[in-house]
Amino acid sequence: MRVRTRARELALQFLFQLDFQGEDFRDDLERFLDEHLTGKSGADEARAYAIRLVDGVRANAKQINHLIREAARNWDIERMAGIDRNALRIGVYELLFNDDVPMRVAINEAIELAKRYSTEASGAFVNGILDRIRKDWVVT
Repeated sequence: MRVRTRARELALQFLFQLDFQGEDFRDDLERFLDEHLTGKSGADEARAYAIRLVDGVRANAKQINHLIREAARNWDIERMAGIDRNALRIGVYELLFNDDVPMRVAINEAIELAKRYSTEASGAFVNGILDRIRKDWVVT
């Protein structure tokens, strides 16, 4: 598995936990990453990128959540499946705030996260919302 793909998976899992544990749980990110990356190839790079994703999503949560709400017409973000919501957050973060990830990669990775950890239908759901955000709010 590619290093950034692994980092996205870990960020997704941690963000999902943050939804339930609260913001104070952020202090456990290093321990969480140690448990999942120790002894793995590319661990340092995966750790750095996972931290970048978690902290980037959190730092920009208000704007990210607003865009998801706007694009997900007739869907309340709080009622979305937790995996879908956090895959979307990672995707939006990479689309808007991470210039070193091509748009296509950001969208495809978020779709794959949703399909892998949620349901097959989640991929289409995430794709539709991220594509709307890309068309309406991302400057190309």
